Amino acid sequence: MSYVIFGRAIKTEYLTLGTLFATGGAVFASLGGKKDSASSGKPLAERVKEAVPISAGSSEEEQLMNSISNFIAEAEKERGGAHH
Repeated sequence: MSYVIFGRAIKTEYLTLGTLFATGGAVFASLGGKKDSASSGKPLAERVKEAVPISAGSSEEEQLMNSISNFIAEAEKERGGAHH
């Protein structure tokens, strides 16, 4: 069987191989590149805090952020600092 693409008959075998090679190439390209080994040792919470600074616009927001930070710190102490 074949399909007509741009006025030409293309066999299904070629379409299958093209799809497989294109998918493999996309995966290979997405996995390539230099990895940042300096930040890989840090816990996710610390990397997020560094990447997204949170600044309060009012004293109420600051109190809320402090209470959330305290809650997270207490929860981590109870858990014993174990990572998933």
